[in-house]
Amino acid sequence: MGQVRLEGVHKRFGASEVIRGVDLVVEDGEFMVFVGPSGCGRSTLLRMIAGLESISAGRLWIDGVLANDVRAAERGAAMVFQSYALYPHMTVAENMGFALRMAGVARAERDARVRRAAESLRLTELLGRLPGELSGGQRQRVAIGRAIVRQPKVFLFDEPLSNLDAGLRVDLRIELARLHEQLGTTMIYVTHDQVGAMTLGDRIAVFNAGRVEQLGAPLALYRQPANEFVAGFLGSPRINLVARPAADAAPEHHALWQRLGAPAGAARLGLRPEHLGVGALEGGVPASVVLAEHLGDASVLHLRVPGLEALLQAKCPGSASAPAAGQAVGLHPDATQVLAFDAAGRRIEAEAAA
Repeated sequence: MGQVRLEGVHKRFGASEVIRGVDLVVEDGEFMVFVGPSGCGRSTLLRMIAGLESISAGRLWIDGVLANDVRAAERGAAMVFQSYALYPHMTVAENMGFALRMAGVARAERDARVRRAAESLRLTELLGRLPGELSGGQRQRVAIGRAIVRQPKVFLFDEPLSNLDAGLRVDLRIELARLHEQLGTTMIYVTHDQVGAMTLGDRIAVFNAGRVEQLGAPLALYRQPANEFVAGFLGSPRINLVARPAADAAPEHHALWQRLGAPAGAARLGLRPEHLGVGALEGGVPASVVLAEHLGDASVLHLRVPGLEALLQAKCPGSASAPAAGQAVGLHPDATQVLAFDAAGRRIEAEAAA
């Protein structure tokens, strides 16, 4: 069993508190993803679970055992770092088996574990090579293999794909998903990559300033964020946020607010770019195209509405007839997809808004 349970966990560096009372359970066999902006505490919390950082307050349980004072090597957690951390003078096989050799595992058992891990990661033909002879993606697979041979209760991944180019990140995400399905071991994965978070995680924990803002399934968080922070952090392009217009605001601002169908008590409304239709000026909210990004399968339009400081973004299917910069268009928002937030940034539930 590889359940990880955090109860009121804090971390302080002097007077600075970077983890502020986190309560979280990662179930046995779950793939949990920690996301959040730089400095939010996600990597620090991962290092606390690994035993690389002490816990200032609270309790950490791994596999039902209180782990606060358990040495890192004895916690049953294996960590994969962003930097690979391979020994350059050792072969792939030697790198993967090094921790087992230090632990006194017999040569035959060590070789068998390395061979099985190499087969699962498609590294068998590379076992005799040095790290300098490998690509970035191959090195990261070796680092993952080094963790696998330890047969841990929990895998901890600290932004393992951030050094790779976009194509390799896709390949390694597929490898990790396949590996999780094959091993069924608990995995906790820290990333700033939203695509990785949304595609890999059984659940996502969104961190902000040392706290968990929201925890849940990827699509649930995307569609029903608890607050403006979560709504703004998940999604690319970012969600459009429209503030309640003042009495003297531009008519277009008032028109957009009305089309969005604001409930009572709403201070701001959010609408995802894919739910903001762009079409004929007639019957729509007047706007102008500032920039059109044509991505092939889709176009992202950056739009100015008189009275709004921030540009709005619309994501439309790719088309040769997509509007160009400077063109006047009409906005046709899907009011059924609007998210409403109060003055404190909390989402107003649909039932309460009705």
